[in-house]
Amino acid sequence: MAEHPTGIPILLEPLVTRVLAPNPSPFTYTGTQTHIVGDRDVAVIDPGPDDPAHLDALIRTIAGRPVVAIVITHHHRDHSPASRPLAQATGAPIVGAAPFAADYAGGRADAAFDRDYAPDRVLAEGEGVRGDGWTLTSVATPGHTSNHLAFALPETRALFSGDHVMGWSTSIVSPPDGDMAAYMASLDKLMTRDDRVYYPGHGDAVDNPQRLVRGMLGHRKQREGQIVRLLAKGAPLTLSAMTAQMYVGLNPRLIPAAERSVLAHLYDLQTRGLVREEGASWTSAA
Repeated sequence: MAEHPTGIPILLEPLVTRVLAPNPSPFTYTGTQTHIVGDRDVAVIDPGPDDPAHLDALIRTIAGRPVVAIVITHHHRDHSPASRPLAQATGAPIVGAAPFAADYAGGRADAAFDRDYAPDRVLAEGEGVRGDGWTLTSVATPGHTSNHLAFALPETRALFSGDHVMGWSTSIVSPPDGDMAAYMASLDKLMTRDDRVYYPGHGDAVDNPQRLVRGMLGHRKQREGQIVRLLAKGAPLTLSAMTAQMYVGLNPRLIPAAERSVLAHLYDLQTRGLVREEGASWTSAA
């Protein structure tokens, strides 16, 4: 987005500044958005990839202010690697999501895990950090990853939603770390909140978050219904065949990611006894 160039601090509200990393892609949109919260002292949310230009931009934006914490929503390579050089530069602790916990064969379609991510403190639901005039409180939102956290800023009723709710696309849910049932439950959880605005890891700020979350729930339920109807026709279908019928006209580069989300739906439906796996294919269990 031309109005949000990389490396330039954009003041979103008095306590929140955004700095866009130079890592645009079909999976990151215009790039990862790092948010700096606070005035006299600050927290840095998702410092992004370990890119020297982006790190320099963050240091310039911090401008010598004390950094209370470097806060991580989840352990993907476009969100957490810069935490380490930023911690070295500022002396701030790394807090937030739990570290990488397993070696998943095959990796992920949307972003590789940051296997070197090592927080100084893992934050549980309701825990957080505070500074001069601001508070960040963790909101557990697993689904996109098993360890995903959002962070609430109660002083302004803002929520930093990471990749759980983005401002440009639905989130990829890729098994085994991604879990569709957990993702849907986390969306339901957000529907019970009264946040004024979401600041996501990718895409524009979300000014009507309840409406967007309601739409995301509807979209996932629609995808689930597509799967059930396809398999109800009787013939077993492979994952790739289902994805091709469900995502007609999709950019070929995004097909592997779409397949991962379809697989997440299938695992959820299998757990609920609605579909079953037969070798390389899937069929209705009804």
